[in-house]
Amino acid sequence: MSHRILISACLLGRPVRYDGKGKPLHHPAIERWKAEGRLVAFCPEQAGGLPTPRPPAEIEQAMDADDVLAGRARVIENTGADVTAAFVEGGRKAVEFARANGCTFALLIDGSPSCGSGFIYDGSFSGKRHPGEGVTTALLRQAGIEVFSDREVEDLESRLVGLHP
Repeated sequence: MSHRILISACLLGRPVRYDGKGKPLHHPAIERWKAEGRLVAFCPEQAGGLPTPRPPAEIEQAMDADDVLAGRARVIENTGADVTAAFVEGGRKAVEFARANGCTFALLIDGSPSCGSGFIYDGSFSGKRHPGEGVTTALLRQAGIEVFSDREVEDLESRLVGLHP
């Protein structure tokens, strides 16, 4: 099997997001990779034991995954509940799942406290974004898996061009 790609399940339209909906990503490359059997869908928040739907969650105090993994920050729901352990567990399971399925790349939805790779929300639940990455993205990158956001499909496509199958 040529280079496999772990993809946020919501990007394939699966209703796994916090609001119980999907967020399908329509792109010719996605359709081609799906047809080639390259895409492996995963939702780290569900894998970490969180229900769907669930309250929105953000990393507190405009911090990011490095802070969460070092114990300096928490992932909190807008209810105030601490869901850090579920996010870390989901990220660890994503790494295990990616490795078990031969994924060397990941295509994840940006903004999420799990899957964000370019930006995440600041923990104020006001819609304010800042540069940073989510917990799953950080753990995948630590494991040597290249992560691209849903806005970087062309970048991933370019990266795949020229690689040996």
